[in-house]
Amino acid sequence: MKIVVLDAQTVTKGDLSLSPLDKFGKVTVYQLTPPELIAERVKDADAILCNKPVLCEDNLKDAKNLKLICLFATGYNNIDTAYTEKAGITVCNAGSYSTASVAQQTFGFILNHYSRIADYDRFVKDGGWLQSETFSPFVFPAAELAGKTIGLIGYGKIGKQVARIAKAFDMNVLVFKRNPEEDNSVKFVTFDELIKKSDIVSVHCPLNEQSAKMFNAESFKKFKDGAYFVNTARGGVVDEKALFDALESGKLAGAGIDVLTVEPMSEDCVLRKAKNVTFSPHIGWAPLETRERLMGIVCGNISAFLDGKPENVVK
Repeated sequence: MKIVVLDAQTVTKGDLSLSPLDKFGKVTVYQLTPPELIAERVKDADAILCNKPVLCEDNLKDAKNLKLICLFATGYNNIDTAYTEKAGITVCNAGSYSTASVAQQTFGFILNHYSRIADYDRFVKDGGWLQSETFSPFVFPAAELAGKTIGLIGYGKIGKQVARIAKAFDMNVLVFKRNPEEDNSVKFVTFDELIKKSDIVSVHCPLNEQSAKMFNAESFKKFKDGAYFVNTARGGVVDEKALFDALESGKLAGAGIDVLTVEPMSEDCVLRKAKNVTFSPHIGWAPLETRERLMGIVCGNISAFLDGKPENVVK
């Protein structure tokens, strides 16, 4: 096979080897590929491996040998699946590889907010503890998670892992899912009921027509006063101006944001100057162990395709 990797830099900084791909054929690796070079780079490819490049009819129509696209990702909204289906191109994603790490990132935000770890670290390093009259200065209001209600938007593998962690903290778990399932460990509710009753709302759904900007001015108004909002899913599920307004007004006590509508963050991103927001740069999925698991899944997808039994097919 002629395999083209379009954006290796999004998967490895040199700590993860791409050599497992060599057994499948000739591999051409590009660290990053700007949109205007995609068509030229893939025109002779049998398979494309990528993370974020947008692949559509315009840049794939001349790739006459292309039969497989393997994503270094779970989400596939960057692929024109209507075209790939018409063209007979199999598209495989890599689901489940980041379950543990994204759930961990979610609770990293939550614990930081409720235990005020970063704030107290800064207080100590600025000399606050040195000057304190007591051994335990209560500078920032902390709170226990036990007894609080977390609302999960989406209930796939990541959502379920977050729910298990929440239960370990003795939290109540509400779930909004378009097709509720049998699970007595959580309570399935409507979207409106979830956002009205939850102390924490955490997003774990894909970005699609139904979820795009589902968190907007109207929905944030329905949130419980002082709620905390976490998004480790996709930036496009949030109207960022509406989130900014909810933070500035104090309607929300804070937000933990790993994903944005435009990535990397743009100069004019409205959330840059928002109050009480904690950012990470879309790295919830990025621990080395997670990326090693991802590479294993991608190699498995290629192998299964060559065996005539493709796995993790999205279209």
